Amino acid sequence: MQFPILAMAISALGMCRIADVNPDPQDLLVLLAVSRSGRYTTAATTLGLNHTTVARRISALETALGGRVLARTIGGWELSDLGRRAVQAAEGVESAVRLLQSPDAATAVTGVVRLSATDGFSAYVAAPAVAALQRDHPALQVEIVTVTRRALQQRSGLDIEVVVGRPQVHRAEAFHLADYTLGMYASRDYLDAHGAPADLGELAQHPLVYFIDSMLLVDDLDAPRRLVPTMRDSLTSTNVFVHVEATRAGAGIGLLPCFVADRHPDLVRILPGVVDEHLPYWMVLRPESLTRPAVAAVVEALRRRLADMADQLEGAPGR
Repeated sequence: MQFPILAMAISALGMCRIADVNPDPQDLLVLLAVSRSGRYTTAATTLGLNHTTVARRISALETALGGRVLARTIGGWELSDLGRRAVQAAEGVESAVRLLQSPDAATAVTGVVRLSATDGFSAYVAAPAVAALQRDHPALQVEIVTVTRRALQQRSGLDIEVVVGRPQVHRAEAFHLADYTLGMYASRDYLDAHGAPADLGELAQHPLVYFIDSMLLVDDLDAPRRLVPTMRDSLTSTNVFVHVEATRAGAGIGLLPCFVADRHPDLVRILPGVVDEHLPYWMVLRPESLTRPAVAAVVEALRRRLADMADQLEGAPGR
């Protein structure tokens, strides 16, 4: 006799063209692991199997369902429409198995959650938020990939993306998280040697520390080229912490996130009433990730951390 949850899970595939046999629940769980990692090898490690076994089980599942459940993309494996329905069933199987282990296991915050975000967000928002969450849920594992880019259209293996600017996505859910402020900063030593600019005209005469223009993928971050287009690049990098340290070392004037720069007493904010860029953080989640207790817990932890950091995100203009 099937458990009610398991029966409901299998019935979720009712609209699919199923062959003579029902799908094996173990094959569904293998698909679930692949959908979360986007890779056979990672799913195999998680399940304690080898790559060949994972491939064989996926093939058996596709035979049982009469169609492809995965499609190869540049970033890994993506679910097909049939695969998404199969994953819904797999989550029901997973819940049924957890209920056998413990009455509270169905909502346990366990497993691996993979998050991508910018450098500053990862270090000062995500890392402390996850650490606090893990104190109550030590079985939770979180992988943070630091990158500054637009939201991906194929997000194999990613549960949560945090990007700058409103994303244009399909087959995903996007939510506004919070706004943060960018300001111009210089070190005290730099200002002693070169003087503080009194307006945008004088600011344009100083070298800029910022992103590499040709490699900048986020339009919202192109503020210097719009505000002070004649500032010449000094030291540029794809990493915001390089911007901070280069500015502290006197390489020029850096356009920096206030919640990162204000941590350093040797940095002084320049023209706060003139250069005051407000940018939004947005979160993108795959539909299949939304139902996972671990993902939901990480999302809530990020929201709490951002709420606690509201003043830091805004910056201190008079600092």
